[in-house]
Amino acid sequence: MTPARPDLTGELTFLEMLADAARPLALGHFRTGIAAESKAAGRGAGYDPVTAADREVEQCLRALIAAHRPGDGVIGEEGAPAASSTGRTYVIDPIDGTRAFIAGLPTWCVLIALSGPGAPLAGVIDQPFTGERFLGLTGEAAWLDQGRGRQTIRTRAGVTRVEDAIVSTTDPGLFQGAEADAFAQIAARSRVRRYGLDAYAYAALALGGIDLVVESGLKPWDVAALIPVVTGAGGVITSWRGGACHAGGQVVAAASAELHARALELLAPAAA
Repeated sequence: MTPARPDLTGELTFLEMLADAARPLALGHFRTGIAAESKAAGRGAGYDPVTAADREVEQCLRALIAAHRPGDGVIGEEGAPAASSTGRTYVIDPIDGTRAFIAGLPTWCVLIALSGPGAPLAGVIDQPFTGERFLGLTGEAAWLDQGRGRQTIRTRAGVTRVEDAIVSTTDPGLFQGAEADAFAQIAARSRVRRYGLDAYAYAALALGGIDLVVESGLKPWDVAALIPVVTGAGGVITSWRGGACHAGGQVVAAASAELHARALELLAPAAA
């Protein structure tokens, strides 16, 4: 399928080139007993691991962007922002789900987005170990590529009630206070709950598996690549107030507009 915006055809190809470069670097460290250090003191929610894989992947992607897209900006988790002179910025999370990565679990992803002046335009959620690559153009289309060409994907739009939904969050223990109470309301009503998937949960939502993802405390690099994939597949992704979420913070993604509206009602008491 050719995107309706021809100017993004080449950008999707470039995003795939970046993902191709990241794969061997990430896989070279996966399930090797790689050491991790924490960028913040503490345990549980305060533990923020980073590994050599995170740093190597981001350094590689930054170098490729500088070589092939000079003037475009870069925002990445592991380095300082690079300013844009073109109005376009690449947003990178080199290993989303570092906790899963160091545990040897194949739910971590490489996230790469191309953003315009106001919002993400295109994104890739890449899982190198399983060979799954999810691509999206915001509000237009989304695909899964497992090495046999792109297959169009859609959310499970027939689910409109929380009571019928498969719900996910990375870790319910990360919610505190009113946020914890609000998520508990959703979890208690849901049909199935699955935790610990990080960005892979949003890919599963776009694929028609998971119906609702609720999270808080996200950074721009955690969410930018998710927006094109979720909305391209027909889903909705916003803040808990229903606004734009590309800056991070409280994020809710749903397979249908009706399910999203119901989730916002339950999250409203804790929406910041």
